[in-house]
Amino acid sequence: MNGLKILVVDDESRMRKLVRDFLAKSGYDVLEAGDGEEALDIFFAQKDIALVVLDVMMPKRDGWQVCREIREYSKVPIIMLTARGDEQDELQGFQLGVDEYITKPFSPKILVARIEAILRRTSRSAEGEILSCSGISLDKTAHQVTIDGQNVDLSYKEFELLAYFIENKGIALSREKILNNVWNYDYFGDARTIDTHVKKLRSKMGGKGEMIKTIWGMGYKLEDDRE
Repeated sequence: MNGLKILVVDDESRMRKLVRDFLAKSGYDVLEAGDGEEALDIFFAQKDIALVVLDVMMPKRDGWQVCREIREYSKVPIIMLTARGDEQDELQGFQLGVDEYITKPFSPKILVARIEAILRRTSRSAEGEILSCSGISLDKTAHQVTIDGQNVDLSYKEFELLAYFIENKGIALSREKILNNVWNYDYFGDARTIDTHVKKLRSKMGGKGEMIKTIWGMGYKLEDDRE
């Protein structure tokens, strides 16, 4: 577990320092944010955050808003911290995909133990989360892509789009189906946004970009160039 990045989000600097010190002693690399907006900026700038410790009551954006936005793009484990022990809060947290719910005040040692347990569990469940196709390797856990051994820097949506193509290799996918699965069902934008992302993705993939075939009037299909 040593060296894994953990994002600690709390508007109380003393609380952040307390959690940071205990996590640092256990060998974790700790990033800090004092409000919801800063938390999202850090999360989307860093592609390898292993877990988020997230306070509920914060300025600018509260923990629920931050959790909801992260969940649109990532399954990273989230532990929610709250000063309230309301059952409805806990239910809301779990409905949003929160992994653990801890009420303040809490023991930092217990928090570290919970974090370690979650990371062990997610590490086991992530086994086999590496997708591969014709020299392309996509590691969902590390959020990294290599093509013929070379790292390729993709945005979050480009990464999810490529993963979806690989998971559905050889299958014709309509723009609407891609939107529903990569952008989620609540996206109401123009389906042509797919074309823009596919163009960028092809460019970053170099010669392998030709594997993404256009199906005129419908959408796209990924074909293995070794078949």
